[in-house]
Amino acid sequence: MKRSTKIQAGILAGVLLAGGAGILAIALNQPGAAQSAPSTSTVVAENSHRLDVAENSEVTFTEFLDFECEVCGAVYPVVEELREEYAGRVTFVTRYFPLPGHFNSRNAAIAVEAAARQGKFEEMYHRMFETQAEWGEQKVSAADRFREFAEELGLDLDAYDAAIADPATEARVQQDYDAATALGATGTPTIFINDEYIPLTSPDDLRKALDAALSEQ
Repeated sequence: MKRSTKIQAGILAGVLLAGGAGILAIALNQPGAAQSAPSTSTVVAENSHRLDVAENSEVTFTEFLDFECEVCGAVYPVVEELREEYAGRVTFVTRYFPLPGHFNSRNAAIAVEAAARQGKFEEMYHRMFETQAEWGEQKVSAADRFREFAEELGLDLDAYDAAIADPATEARVQQDYDAATALGATGTPTIFINDEYIPLTSPDDLRKALDAALSEQ
């Protein structure tokens, strides 16, 4: 295991433990819910956002996430490392699952979707996680800060504002949210490799599942 991976595993475990009963419950509630859910939704939709596309592979890593979720923030660098390790072999998909208990999570997802309309999905995705400690876990709106991110990324602010106000933007976020709940997700991050739900306890769980899926192609 790489030294960086060991550090990330420790951070992930620390967040799960230090985050208290709420975060731990989210992590522990996922397996039973996802495993028992009926297949009423597909894991990946035609319009799902793809961070990487592996043209010659059928293996897909899909994460339903909440940009305000501390565990998602801890998993973020792990996913970035996996993207590097499995480049060209695995398609990485991100879907929105803003939890109601997080004050700014839905606004964050809407901001990312507004950026996606200008071809800046990944850039805004990174910015949200890189700054999560700044705006997360607060009970005041971070919408103005998200607009500053859009400006920093060089987005057309008139188009960004129009997208934020457009009900279709939130509807796109809700589409992912509804898909997650239909699949049985109750917390974040909820990760699938192809159509299989992967319980998350360490980064090695993800590597083992990816390697197994690749070997079965």
